[in-house]
Amino acid sequence: MTGAMKPRHLSLVALAALSPLSCAPKEPEAIPPVTTARPTATTVASAAAAPAHAASAPSSAVYAGHGAESVPPELLAKYAPTPLPSDVSRRIQAMLDVRAPVGGRVSPDGKNMYFAWNVTGTFQVWKLDGPRRFPVQLTGGEDVTRLASVTPDGKHLLVSRDKKGEENPGLYVLSADGGPLVEIMHRPKVQVFFEHVTDDSRYVYFRANALKSDSYALYRYDLVEKKGETFFTDDGLWSIEDHDEAGKKLLLSKATGALTSEKYEYDEATKKLTPLFGQNEKEEYQAMYGADPGEILVRTAKLGEFRRVYRWKRGSGELSPVTPDVKMDVESMGHDRKRLRVYLSYNDGGYTRARALDAKTLKELEIPPFKDMDHVSFGAASADGRYVTLAASSAKKPSVTWLYDWNTKALVQWFVPSTPEVDVSRFAAPTLEHYPARDGVKIPMFVRRPAGCEPGASRPAPCPVVVHFHGGPEGQTRPGFSTTAQIFVDAGFVYVEPNVRGSDGYGKSWLHADDGPRRLDVITDIEDASKYVRTAWAGADKTAPKVGIMGGSYGGYSTLVGMTMFAGAYDAGVAIVGMSNLVSFLQNTAPYRRKLRASEYGDLDKDRDALVKLSPVTHIDKLSAPLLLIQGATDPRVPVGEAIQMHDALEKRGVTTKLIIFPDEGHGSQKRENKVIELGRTVEFFEANLKPKK
Repeated sequence: MTGAMKPRHLSLVALAALSPLSCAPKEPEAIPPVTTARPTATTVASAAAAPAHAASAPSSAVYAGHGAESVPPELLAKYAPTPLPSDVSRRIQAMLDVRAPVGGRVSPDGKNMYFAWNVTGTFQVWKLDGPRRFPVQLTGGEDVTRLASVTPDGKHLLVSRDKKGEENPGLYVLSADGGPLVEIMHRPKVQVFFEHVTDDSRYVYFRANALKSDSYALYRYDLVEKKGETFFTDDGLWSIEDHDEAGKKLLLSKATGALTSEKYEYDEATKKLTPLFGQNEKEEYQAMYGADPGEILVRTAKLGEFRRVYRWKRGSGELSPVTPDVKMDVESMGHDRKRLRVYLSYNDGGYTRARALDAKTLKELEIPPFKDMDHVSFGAASADGRYVTLAASSAKKPSVTWLYDWNTKALVQWFVPSTPEVDVSRFAAPTLEHYPARDGVKIPMFVRRPAGCEPGASRPAPCPVVVHFHGGPEGQTRPGFSTTAQIFVDAGFVYVEPNVRGSDGYGKSWLHADDGPRRLDVITDIEDASKYVRTAWAGADKTAPKVGIMGGSYGGYSTLVGMTMFAGAYDAGVAIVGMSNLVSFLQNTAPYRRKLRASEYGDLDKDRDALVKLSPVTHIDKLSAPLLLIQGATDPRVPVGEAIQMHDALEKRGVTTKLIIFPDEGHGSQKRENKVIELGRTVEFFEANLKPKK
């Protein structure tokens, strides 16, 4: 499937048998090193304590750079993870064995399916030679490898590989029958993302920041001649949203913020770049060519509260609605190569609904019904548009991928989920509940409860609660199948996942409520969750439950806010790859991300006062409850220094704090053995601090 169904940060692939080539006209000497000098353990520790006083604002970075090279080896050794107790590990391992591949790309003849799966412990590319067959592994090793595309002739796969979670993936080509990977481009500190492959299966288009670390140039690689070239080098975070091969046109997107972008058309023959829409705006747009010449389909919330699909025609510049005005987002949009059908997914309060339209008439088409499923969504279509994948799952059913044949109307299941020794029918289904913010706004949350922890259940003491905040910030907690959530439920915790203001899926007013300094007005949603839980879920004797807080990325930041700014609201916290100082975070995050994060967190100069007020280190003197910090050394988004400076400052104050640094992980654990330790240590930490002492 082309266009908008691609993930936001797609990792990419390659082809034939060639030596690594340089597609750029010159070597990327402009790529700066992460840091000019590696700090010593002493300087990191002493600098980390600098912003610890509430009265003295954290005005500048107290560490330098990001990545494993920014940390002295002795610190990595000091905070390296240690093995779990065997009983804890066994519980986590058993649950991680419950899994299923998601999505997949079908061969042109509909006889093979290619997909990424982490059954080996790390995501690799696999192949099925028919429905419900035994899968064949095509890639291997310790580095995450994912499928980006299948060439229209079905002969090759394009795959991306990332080393140690650095988020600097390279692009490779792989024969559809397997064999060695052939590099298109993979360089240190350079991101390479697949964009599209031409209908004749000859040219691969991709983007990379090889010329400038905070800008993406566009490249074209000839699979026959085994040569590459740079064809577009304008400054900016560019990507290709769609292509019109007949007219030799590319629909380009230039990101201007975390969600906002401008759209352009690039004529490959004349090399002319024409602005289309989004210029001098701060609007979110997703676009792709329609079936009719001169027509572009646009997904945006510009004209309303929720994202809809519109027609945009050259000349008029007006947006004409295609999808109805309903209180739910069209969250994704795509089409097949032949532009026969348009595929949509709706976000219905966190649940996913699939829709398909005739690309010419834009009238809705009948699709197979799926009963009692929380999420149903389309995946990739075959090159001729005849086949399309459909994935469906629910709270008690792992994701299953089906292949739908538009010609015969046959729906065939291809993947079989693995649930060894686990009865998934007993999994706790989430209920949609709400808690009141202090200004009266109702905050939605999904709640999973162990048996006996239901409201009104007779217990000697209330069940302990773990509140998990999602990342993003513009993310959204979704209901459905979750082994992670079930691990906490099985451990006896009520598992709560709020969608505070700033979350996606509830309209653009909700989404943008926390942009920049406005976050000061709604950050209290974090504390209000605990206030409600302690009061509403108290025991019969009015004893309040113990409440823990956790999250990753922005959820890790939310955890640190809950433990510092709102000290006393939570009894223990686990922050995974969370920002402790918004100033040092923005100064040291990867350059490409710094450009995008300013629209979400604020400008380092104009909004510095708000950034200081919102930084957990500013309020660190208030913290007294136990805290566990988990971080990947190679993280380019939230530098490892964010965790080190928080840990060392707390340790000086005598606060119970622990730090785990995975030397071979980036922004969250990808490898199974590390994921087991991350989850196991988190559960162990909450059991020690939220449950009565035995």
